[in-house]
Amino acid sequence: MSAVVEEVKSVGEGRRVGPSRMTGRQRLVLVVLLVAQFMLAVDFSILNVALPVIGNGLGFSLANLQWIATAFALCAAGFTLLFGRVADLFGRRRLFLFGLALLGVSSLVGGLATTPEVLIAARVAQGLATAAVTPAGLSLLTTSFPEGPLRDKALGLNGALMSAGFTTGAILGGVLTDLLSWRWAFFINVPVALAVLLIAPAIIAESRPTERPKLDAPGAITVTAGLLALVFGLTQAGEHGWTSPIAAGFLLAGLALLVVFYAVEAKSSSPLVPVTVLKRRTVAWGNIAGLIAFVTETSLVFLMTLYLQEVLGFSPLAAGLSFGVLGIGTVIGGSIAAKVIGKIGTKQTLIYGGILQTIATAALFGLGDERSFMWLLLTGTFAGGIGNMLVIVGFMVTATSGLPDHEQGMATGLATMTQQIGITMGTPIMSAIATAHIAGRTTTNAILDGIGTAVLVNAAIVLLGVLTTTLFLHNREKSSLN
Repeated sequence: MSAVVEEVKSVGEGRRVGPSRMTGRQRLVLVVLLVAQFMLAVDFSILNVALPVIGNGLGFSLANLQWIATAFALCAAGFTLLFGRVADLFGRRRLFLFGLALLGVSSLVGGLATTPEVLIAARVAQGLATAAVTPAGLSLLTTSFPEGPLRDKALGLNGALMSAGFTTGAILGGVLTDLLSWRWAFFINVPVALAVLLIAPAIIAESRPTERPKLDAPGAITVTAGLLALVFGLTQAGEHGWTSPIAAGFLLAGLALLVVFYAVEAKSSSPLVPVTVLKRRTVAWGNIAGLIAFVTETSLVFLMTLYLQEVLGFSPLAAGLSFGVLGIGTVIGGSIAAKVIGKIGTKQTLIYGGILQTIATAALFGLGDERSFMWLLLTGTFAGGIGNMLVIVGFMVTATSGLPDHEQGMATGLATMTQQIGITMGTPIMSAIATAHIAGRTTTNAILDGIGTAVLVNAAIVLLGVLTTTLFLHNREKSSLN
């Protein structure tokens, strides 16, 4: 009976409907992978609140303080596509375990650092570990669960915990820094990484192709260099403005290298990312929807942090705790996403989730300069978190569906790259918009006006994602023909 069920096609989706219940082993696999992904998400934001304290403790100059975040972001985004393909070629579990070991060691080194150079080296290693573990973990997840309800549920829980991890990182960073030391923002990774390393080999099976193709070295070099230049350009734009010659030069160089990468892939006999995959509507437009989701929600957190601290006068810790409601919204969104996708399909989930996020974000334009407006912020971020998570899970399902298992590392590498680039892009874009509108004014009303303008642009970008999904993303049975 189960074999028959697995062959049934869902209406309007063209996908196999696999079993609806997880085995005990699958539950263990899911828990281990989710713990690892949650830890990585926490790492993205756990140091944000602690940066000034770290700078004072280790002697960072104000100009060099941003390198604590930039060194991590460069490696996490720049190497993720390469490592996603390496996972396909040499073994996903092997790369997953190697990345976790590197994360544990680099976190220990970072916590013990006594000079800026050692701390930056540790952050580089943490970024490389994240670039290895994230796509390897996601591809292990997608290959451990058959395409259908179980995979949708697993991706939904993964997305919920990932977004909750960003929020948890901001809160946890403030708590650890205030009560213990900024060093515990590093040390906390060590026991978690060690526990996963001890458990994972016993329950996660290795996954690798029977025949190992050659690694596309020219493609790997051009895409990695292009992503590094692009991410560095984005961080420079956030620090010095979009008119900065350094920012513009690196952004143009990054785009040029990515164009070269596409040309290389079109002629390669063993491409890092086959051009035919890049041309698939599910991959192309699914990743665009995901990029917009990450650009908008992560940058909205930055704008609301600015509002809470600069307009309402909240402390950094109180501001971080205020985003607990957003975290609850993302967990709810991730928890219901699989059921929503099962009922209305991924395309409609992307559309309705985007509409909800658009409305919730636009409503924040009504924020005022009194703390009585907190109800609007909490309501808007809660609803927006649900909508954003529906989009993120819909994007993950769309961008990894319809591809064979031997290409799942590449597909999840693309999805992870989209995530990292979106997280990196959002804050510089919204910061530049808000700063340009404030134009040197320091009054509360001026800051509020700048935030309001950026909020409207943020909502417009989300709406653009809804429109592109509506117009260009086909349902699965149609997309498979493109």
